[in-house]
Amino acid sequence: MIKTLRLSAAALCISVLAGCAAPAATDKAATERTAGQWEQQMTEVKAFDSWTLTGKVGLRTPEETNSANLDWLQTPYYYRLLVTGPLGAGRSTLEGREGRFSLTNSEGRFEAETPEALMEQRLGWSLPVSQLTTWVRGLPVEGQPHTSTEDNLGFPATLSQDGWKIDYRGWMNVDGVWLPNRMVMTYGDIRATLVVNQWQAGEGGE
Repeated sequence: MIKTLRLSAAALCISVLAGCAAPAATDKAATERTAGQWEQQMTEVKAFDSWTLTGKVGLRTPEETNSANLDWLQTPYYYRLLVTGPLGAGRSTLEGREGRFSLTNSEGRFEAETPEALMEQRLGWSLPVSQLTTWVRGLPVEGQPHTSTEDNLGFPATLSQDGWKIDYRGWMNVDGVWLPNRMVMTYGDIRATLVVNQWQAGEGGE
């Protein structure tokens, strides 16, 4: 009888310990990338085309260094980038829909043929917005020449395309999918840094 009780107690302890250990393994999987994971999640990354993103963007040129807060809403048919702070000259909203692009700030509402031209005209600086919706997910724009390297886990480390070089320096788990949360982009003597504080999947309101 005593031997049976001891065995039952031991089995109970093992079950409790196993139950306690399981959440720890899940937490580790959510906070640490593993080898081969990038290829395994490729379908999900490509399908991730609707989000809200908040963070900061910094821009360094030979003339100045500035930063601003970024609030980015993206859907397959519409995007809105809200830039607030010195870099946005106060508050600037860039919108794109069906080939039409506009920028609204304290001086009014303006349009141009490309978002890059619009930003250059009104803000005096520009980011590769047309490609950034793809690069920000760690992907190259399809159908355009590019070169890339991988880190020791198989995730993108660098991407060179259309004259820009992107260094992926941090990653964030978003609903089970790993996405970049720190990117440094260089083009000649221009250096732009994007730090993502939060990714949220799904469409928001316009």
